[in-house]
Amino acid sequence: MLLALDVGNTNVTIGVFRGPEILRRWRLGTVRQRTVDEIGILLHQLCQWGGIRERDIRGIVIGSVVPPLDGALREAVSTYLRAEPLFIGPGVRSGMPLKVDTPLELGADRLCNAVAAYDEHGGPCVVVDFGTATTWEVVSAKGEFLGGVIAPGLEISAEALFSRAAKLPRIELVAPERVIGKGTVDSMQAGLVLGYAGLVEGVTRRVLGELGGGKVIATGGLGHVMARHTSVLEVVDDDLTLKGLRLLWERNHRSR
Repeated sequence: MLLALDVGNTNVTIGVFRGPEILRRWRLGTVRQRTVDEIGILLHQLCQWGGIRERDIRGIVIGSVVPPLDGALREAVSTYLRAEPLFIGPGVRSGMPLKVDTPLELGADRLCNAVAAYDEHGGPCVVVDFGTATTWEVVSAKGEFLGGVIAPGLEISAEALFSRAAKLPRIELVAPERVIGKGTVDSMQAGLVLGYAGLVEGVTRRVLGELGGGKVIATGGLGHVMARHTSVLEVVDDDLTLKGLRLLWERNHRSR
């Protein structure tokens, strides 16, 4: 079995694979102050609850965009699971040419998304990942990473509105029945959710225009929400980043 950890700024998503099959998946909040022992105990408990025998875990792969956690993660899996993790970063074999100005700055999650999308859907393709930030990953017909777009995520946008406008309440991020609101809450929901859907659709169509077309795959926590309000998102795959982690582990494991 393979244990894959996608460490984002808001959530840590964990998956256990047997071959290409995901047996278990969990989502935890990202806590930058977690200690080695806290991480180790959490992983141990999750495996117990999920019926996963730790001795069956033959590999561990980590994609992290939270550097302060990397040292604790490495020590925790080494101590508690007795395995040396593969961190996705510079020097890792991806099998995907990076046609960007600064390849070393490319986030692990973005590389995983691009690799998994091309493996499953071919190219050209575009991944829209709805996380703390919303990112677009663009892959050519030849399987080259061409670059992308980064925008503030929907929840960050909502938080900015709540914190900077004293009289506006915190609201649930769901779309109202109509765009013209009759009150404060449905007006805010229209502006945030439907307005964000407009941003996603507009940017995606511009990307497709430059790319010359391609399949669009959504992932991340709000992928299903956005897919209900825009026609540009053709496929929603919650596990895309984890799948990319598995593919990168296999490509590097085979190369040794």
